[in-house]
Amino acid sequence: MAETGAQKLVIAISSRALFNLDDAHRIFEQEGLDAYSDYQIEKEDDTLEPGQAFPMVKKLMALNSQLPDLLGIEVILLSRNSADTGLRVFNSIEHYGLGITRAAFCGGEPPWRYIEAFGCQLFLSAEGGDVRVALDHGVAAATLVSNASAATEDDQLRFAFDGDAVLFSDEAEQIYKRDGLDAFAASEDAARKRPLMGGPFKNFLASLQRLQQALPAEQSPIRTALVTARSAPAHERVIRTLRAWDVRIDESIFLGGLTKTEFLKAYRADVFFDDQQVHCRDAAGHVPTGHVPHGVANAD
Repeated sequence: MAETGAQKLVIAISSRALFNLDDAHRIFEQEGLDAYSDYQIEKEDDTLEPGQAFPMVKKLMALNSQLPDLLGIEVILLSRNSADTGLRVFNSIEHYGLGITRAAFCGGEPPWRYIEAFGCQLFLSAEGGDVRVALDHGVAAATLVSNASAATEDDQLRFAFDGDAVLFSDEAEQIYKRDGLDAFAASEDAARKRPLMGGPFKNFLASLQRLQQALPAEQSPIRTALVTARSAPAHERVIRTLRAWDVRIDESIFLGGLTKTEFLKAYRADVFFDDQQVHCRDAAGHVPTGHVPHGVANAD
């Protein structure tokens, strides 16, 4: 994958993130692997219902028709299934015409081992443990925790990101957690002209910008938003950081502690990434949400 992965946006996704496998997973947990395998083989001609990430993947793959081959998008399926029990997953991929052709079926072993080999820049899964390992290896990753579906009334793909510990490092959040809001504000004021270090999703955001630059500028099919609890004057360091990175983000929403959910609904996010579980719980019933288990908020 090295030749294509160096140019393309490559996203790895688990079968439980792509499709609704709740019934099969319940059988696995309650009755064991043999019962699960029997169930999947029995149902292998029954098409799976879309899962949390399905609308996002469908929109991503549709963008390939507008992109040059070297700047295309590839989705890799990484699954704990065996190839035998995974046949139902591939049958469903074919049914929906998703165009996913590469996969690793790991027979019960953790699939994160193949993320770097495939050259993936993002990993989405329902397994928090696999996500943490991917983050430890420098790959943007999130655990999908939502029970909401994305808006599908148009083809535009809308990503929303939290700032600290997602796009940026958690250096400022560490001060807030340790010393409180006043110390955070004073620190950010003192460092307002010093760019923040990058967080786990910095490179993924840069990859999205490269795609945006290759797509029509008017009514771009990809849109990005920063949705952060920061407020003025702590906004300045964020703006200067993105400028220093030479990365453009389409919308920046500084909420000053307001709940993010209504803003994410208004933005019509296809997926929202946040490191704080409380924000993920608030958003999960309304927009597809990925928890990023990174930084001081997830240290315990």
